[in-house]
Amino acid sequence: MSEKPVVIEAKNLGVDFWVDGEWVMAAQDINYSVRAGEVLAIVGESGSGKSASSMSLLGLLPVNGRALGQVLLAGEDTLTATPERIRAIRGREIAVIFQEPMTAMNPVYTIGFQIVEALKVHFPQLSRAAAKARAIELLGLVELPDPQKAFDSYPHQLSGGQRQRAMIAQSISCDPKVLIADEPTTALDVTIQAEILDLLRSLNERLGTGIILITHDMGVVADMADHVIVMKDGRVVESGTAVDIYTRPKVDYTKELLAAVPHLGTGAATGKKANDHKGETPVLSLSNVDITYPKRGRVPAFRAAEDVSIDIYPGEVLGLVGESGSGKTTIGRAVVGLMPVSAGRITVAGQDMVNVTAAQLREVRRHIGIVFQDPGSSLNPRWPIGESIGEPLVLAGGFSAKQVSDRVTELLDMVELPISYRNRYPHELSGGQRQRVGIARALALDPAIVVADEPTSALDVSVQARVLALLTAIQKKQKFAILFISHDLAVIDLLSDRIAVMHHGKIVEQGSTDQILRNPQDPYTKRLIAAVPVPDPEEQRTRRRARTTT
Repeated sequence: MSEKPVVIEAKNLGVDFWVDGEWVMAAQDINYSVRAGEVLAIVGESGSGKSASSMSLLGLLPVNGRALGQVLLAGEDTLTATPERIRAIRGREIAVIFQEPMTAMNPVYTIGFQIVEALKVHFPQLSRAAAKARAIELLGLVELPDPQKAFDSYPHQLSGGQRQRAMIAQSISCDPKVLIADEPTTALDVTIQAEILDLLRSLNERLGTGIILITHDMGVVADMADHVIVMKDGRVVESGTAVDIYTRPKVDYTKELLAAVPHLGTGAATGKKANDHKGETPVLSLSNVDITYPKRGRVPAFRAAEDVSIDIYPGEVLGLVGESGSGKTTIGRAVVGLMPVSAGRITVAGQDMVNVTAAQLREVRRHIGIVFQDPGSSLNPRWPIGESIGEPLVLAGGFSAKQVSDRVTELLDMVELPISYRNRYPHELSGGQRQRVGIARALALDPAIVVADEPTSALDVSVQARVLALLTAIQKKQKFAILFISHDLAVIDLLSDRIAVMHHGKIVEQGSTDQILRNPQDPYTKRLIAAVPVPDPEEQRTRRRARTTT
């Protein structure tokens, strides 16, 4: 059987950026080839050069960037192609699935209009009716439940998983030879992620498209990749088949990446029994809580949480898991007083959170810290991080300027950031450093409980491991409780003493970490666990075959 043809080849590919009067290297000496139907994964941490080098294939670098070397597409060097030729190649020969379809798609046009537009650009002879029929066919191909409805929908009217499917439909509309998938599942729930990966693999096999997968998720790489390139500081440090990289890594950096991947079965499995807390008062208690979003215009009222009861005790970590729309973030917002409760009771440190005045609510909030999912948008970009960390102390009142300054110094030391960083602005820090600032800010008032809402979902796997280790170490020392909201069960396994599983606004199962992850009872919990990617290519293929036959 003859080998499939090479669809794209990079030779000594490099990327430079003009910064402060000189060229700064972002990537160099990258060599690879992708055959029809193959998946090449390019992995590495943020700043490794994986996205910059891949975007250079399509001329999508910023104005201060330049690409060097050669990129051969059917023998044609795209790096020396004219702007007109590059526009003809984009979408037709090479297409991109971007990380965040909500920002990549035009919010003022329907999904169908945008797919039809792509078709008409490359096939001007196609009638609008034929283009619409093709768009609806594509939306069905990516397994959207109602292709006609999706065609007429705007991006904001679809869920995250549906938007990603719609973007894939647009990307494959012109049957490209190469598909660049840039972190296509980073923000998706594990079940939706599994569906998207199955879809990409299916399309890859049916259409014979070569896929370049850019990711830092080694579980996704194990599920998808035939070959892997590992990048660090703009250079390729290791390459090989997926099996070789996972079973016989040669360089320390690859070993570190693999070791940092959390996966089920690596947790401490120290789930506490219910009678461990006999006689203790929970630091957070939710009793039969209902939360309803009120009617707004033509949007009807919606019950986001129903009859939710949870207790969290001092020093305990409870993982609240579920897919997007399950109600877990709504619960977190209610706990910190950002969401009104329509029924039931919430108490924090023995104080009622529901029937309180604004002044009383401010007092209760002294006992609660919150770590947000995106520290970049939760920190004031115009304030040095020292001011952001000290702000809760200033708002609480009763602290002198020296006390605030001393506490900021103490908190920076606690989260292992240099004291000199207090004068830096958020944009001058990396994602992991900003999240450390977020943790420091949440701990400023010595809270009894911290609400951590997906605090590591957007971080590189090695950075995530360091942030989680830091949070765990501080929590064990300070003895505060944590409500850890996440869709990543591997992270939950690593951190949590107990787990509560939410589905359609209800708690369907809760118990010790050991009990929920090793012996789940509810079908929904079983489905969540089965969808978790694992860093083992052979096991992932076995699980994918099992999913496709059920």
